Amino acid sequence: MAENIINIIKKSLEKIRPSLQADGGDIEYMDFDKKNGVLKVRLKGMCAHCPMSAITLQQGVEVEIKKEAPAVKEVMAV
Repeated sequence: MAENIINIIKKSLEKIRPSLQADGGDIEYMDFDKKNGVLKVRLKGMCAHCPMSAITLQQGVEVEIKKEAPAVKEVMAV
């Protein structure tokens, strides 16, 4: 089951990735804590240093991931 949720998360990230890449950034899956529902990702490129990255992460990435993977309660950048 854990691998299944991870596959769903990774597929969701693949759907989000083109939007981030269009702005010179990217996102990488790092870890998912199924007990706490915390997904850890790494923002790359322009996203790593953008002052709007926190908003992108919470209002963009997190919202989209939760649609496909309700087990995700929070998305955080590491």
